[in-house]
Amino acid sequence: MRQMSQAEGKRVLGDGYFGRYGGAFVDSAVAERLSELEGAFQEALGDPEFEREYRELLRHYVGRPSALTRCLNLSSLSPKGARMYLKREDLNHTGAHKINNALGQGLLARRMGKDRIIAETGAGMHGTACATVAALLGLQCTVFMGEQDVKKQAPNVARMRALGAQVVSVSQGAGTLKEAVDAALDRYVSDPGAFYLLGSVVGPHPYPTMVRHFQSIIGEEAREQFLQVEGCLPSHAIACVGGGSNAMGLFSGFLGDPSVQLVAVEPAGLGLHTDKHAASLLKGREAVIHGFRTYVLTDHDGSPAEVHSVSSGLDYPGVGPELAHLKDLGRIRCESVTDREALEAFLTLSRTEGIIPALESSHAVAYALKLLPTLNEDQAILVNLSGRGDKDLDTVMRELRL
Repeated sequence: MRQMSQAEGKRVLGDGYFGRYGGAFVDSAVAERLSELEGAFQEALGDPEFEREYRELLRHYVGRPSALTRCLNLSSLSPKGARMYLKREDLNHTGAHKINNALGQGLLARRMGKDRIIAETGAGMHGTACATVAALLGLQCTVFMGEQDVKKQAPNVARMRALGAQVVSVSQGAGTLKEAVDAALDRYVSDPGAFYLLGSVVGPHPYPTMVRHFQSIIGEEAREQFLQVEGCLPSHAIACVGGGSNAMGLFSGFLGDPSVQLVAVEPAGLGLHTDKHAASLLKGREAVIHGFRTYVLTDHDGSPAEVHSVSSGLDYPGVGPELAHLKDLGRIRCESVTDREALEAFLTLSRTEGIIPALESSHAVAYALKLLPTLNEDQAILVNLSGRGDKDLDTVMRELRL
């Protein structure tokens, strides 16, 4: 396995490719707008005032740094004394990691003179974060959401509308996250004056790099906090992966540390032996989706397949190009968790530690609960708790018949 150098781990802007993944497969009109966006992002990175305002809002508005919490009760059950920690993105304003990126891109939109933003959302947390940032910065906000996710995530739909956003229900196809992205991209193409606030490390360049940059605060904080508490780095850093923004946010803090095993946990849905899953890294093939090249789950015609996960935020048929590259390098370990395992982990964390996780985050928790008993007393693991689970309570109660 080739380890990434510190320079690779800290790269901010490049040519839009991570190995052979990424790029911008778009028409000339959209390419021109993406080039404008890349230039504005590059200028913002070199502006100390932009960084100061972003960091100040992270601290005083979002509530960062988010806590690092030791799972005292679950750790006590480890037969060999291993310990489990959570990076508490659920404690952020709006309840998830999504606010980190939404705030950064919102500031960039304002810097570019945009007065309206377009966004897509699956579980509704990115949409909520965008609606929140739009209200804060005085921007109009339109959020596209799959029809099925609108039904499943009613509390977040209500929050977006309360914050002043227009929520557009997308009924085409399976009516989930992929279709929401399709619709948002269509609106972006037809509305040159709007800013597309993409929610994950996917899409055409510069979005994967830009979103990773704004989410890197997670790994930056977690690394420092873990060293303070444990005096060493974690043996494993674990995150769920749909598109991959929370995973790249966490992993970015440890890419240069070969002793830290980075674990990407994908949704196995009803099982990897079925077509009812969304494990793009484990079961996908190289293809282009939404303007970039990555691992994609495809149907018999080679088109992006309809995928499944109990968690609305993970049912995407592709994955961020940097994660695809890291897989090929052997720098991340790819695992999967079924719907049932995620639901059980949701209850275990809730009833053992008094922390209700998002179903997305529950996938990472589920894998951590399987890993913990195999580790020794000199090992401690870190799980990114990407969001809180109040949005998922109806789904959990229904699926588990509670």
